[in-house]
Amino acid sequence: MSLTHEANGTPHPLAGTMDALAATLAELAARLGARQGRPHPLLVSLLREGCMVVYVPARVWDKGRSLLVPFAPLCAEGKALLVLLGRPENKDFTRGSGLGIATVLPSDASNEELEVATDRAFELLEAKGHAESRAASLSRYRYEIGELVDIARAMTTERDVDKLLGLILEKSRFVTGADAGSIYVVENEGKTLRFKLSQNDSLKFDSREFTMPLSNRSIAGAAAVEKRAIKIDDVYALPVDSPFAFDRRFDEKIGYRTKSMITVPLISQRDEVIGVIQLINKKRDPRSKLTSLALVDLQVVPFDERSEELLGMVAAQAGISLETAMLYQEIQALFEGFVRASVEAIESRDPTTSGHSRRVADLTVSLAKAVDHSSGGPFQHATFTKEDLKELEYASLLHDFGKIGVRENVLVKAKKLYDENLSLVRARFDFVARSIEADILRRKLKAIEAHAPLADLKALDDEMLRRTKQLDESLETILAANEPSVLAAGDFAKIEALAKEWYFDLRGETKLLLEPEEVIALSVKKGSLTPAEYEEITGHVTHTFKFLSQIPWGKALRRVPHIAGAHHERVNGTGYPNRLRAEEIPVQSKMMSITDIFDALTASDRPYKKAVPLERAIDILEYAVKDGHVDGDLVRIFKEARCWEMPKP
Repeated sequence: MSLTHEANGTPHPLAGTMDALAATLAELAARLGARQGRPHPLLVSLLREGCMVVYVPARVWDKGRSLLVPFAPLCAEGKALLVLLGRPENKDFTRGSGLGIATVLPSDASNEELEVATDRAFELLEAKGHAESRAASLSRYRYEIGELVDIARAMTTERDVDKLLGLILEKSRFVTGADAGSIYVVENEGKTLRFKLSQNDSLKFDSREFTMPLSNRSIAGAAAVEKRAIKIDDVYALPVDSPFAFDRRFDEKIGYRTKSMITVPLISQRDEVIGVIQLINKKRDPRSKLTSLALVDLQVVPFDERSEELLGMVAAQAGISLETAMLYQEIQALFEGFVRASVEAIESRDPTTSGHSRRVADLTVSLAKAVDHSSGGPFQHATFTKEDLKELEYASLLHDFGKIGVRENVLVKAKKLYDENLSLVRARFDFVARSIEADILRRKLKAIEAHAPLADLKALDDEMLRRTKQLDESLETILAANEPSVLAAGDFAKIEALAKEWYFDLRGETKLLLEPEEVIALSVKKGSLTPAEYEEITGHVTHTFKFLSQIPWGKALRRVPHIAGAHHERVNGTGYPNRLRAEEIPVQSKMMSITDIFDALTASDRPYKKAVPLERAIDILEYAVKDGHVDGDLVRIFKEARCWEMPKP
């Protein structure tokens, strides 16, 4: 037997009762603005604004509760309540039912009782619906605020303009549920728009940058010119009097259907439009892919006011972040230009070392990367961030910056005597040679006048040959001693002897063949610099530190002066200018010491010396380790990593 029919097949008595109830509720439904339904012959329902009240006889509750199963989800969601007609048999009838019961009425309830119960049930449902809606709105609001905070944090920490543009577009699409989008930047003093990039969840395609005039003939241009958001429900259905148009050719090319669109300008703190965000196709389900026209029709909806509001918040933050990133990029470019100009200024004063600063920078950064990847030794825990490497690069590029404070003739001095001093020495020797010749000729003339024998005349000729030869040999000694090679002990003695030679000038006064400062220069045992000149050259490191310390490097680059100013310190404490001990020398300076020596040895553009072969340069570095000049572990890493072969940073 079913609840619908008796055992003999006749209709159940309750069916008639529910028919009568339905007739009564029809009038009530009209007054309450509800719609009546009969989900089952033994059930009656009223539906109003998404809320349902179901009238259930007590016998159905007791014997046929399976009829009520379809209503369980609605009850759970707070969208349905039951009104029981008659008292169920079980006193604790609500326990474990999973169904919401508004009230229990007598089976023969009056119209007034039905109306009150129905009205109360709808009020309960609507109140619950409003509460849940407010809770959902609050939850959504909190979620959106959290997302906006995260977006703001992400945008304010990104300094790379291209990465920031991608981040802005990604976050804009995320908060609005947009399937695709593009971003533009304003260029050429506000005359052009550059398309930078696009994103699309449904299609993958290659896009290239291009520029177009900034005018209101394009949607993006109009948003920029008018400084306002432009929202379009369907770009294929623009009004005929619209100042801008939509070009469908791109859609046709990639097989896409652009429909809803919102375009907003990115405005800087100076109230200038610096970019445009254009979002396409807001989706009901952000996870769906718009792979067909049917899915576009099903999923794409217009951008609503909330989407516009959220996008406006993101765009406001994005405009400031983009302006900051652009300014940062400009400052970075300005600073890079200053560094390049400084290096060029240094090397223009000493053309023989052209390219040295750049090579040292490349080698030092390569060594730092090798140290960063080392797995053993005292530097296995050393790490260098991107900012650390940039700091090291700047310090290496400017490590000889102090040479602008060194006299140019000292800076480029290739030999022991300056060219002008050597010219004076040659002129002096020429004068002495002519003086010898004049003296011999005068004496020879007197001998002829005195009818001296030929032997006397020949003796005078021999004397002149001997004295001029001796003079030439002395000049050769000076020229040999003038070379920046190691001075032999015998040559030093010859220079000392020449320092005592003298001659008569045109006024008959005695003059030294070599001036004291020339003797000092020619007596240098190694290299070309006198002690005073060497001190002046080594002072360039002090100048470097002083000059670089005047520059406000900022927190990320604050150690540049100290790194550059210590690249001539030695690990055994004998370096200059401060004779720092090994533990006091920055590891970056220790690395630069190695690369500075290596490049000086292997450089092929030095006119005063030949480049040392690679193997010999490594041997010299290892000798420097034994002498306590450079760090042995760093030389080992430099050698094993073959830093001179690593790609340039």
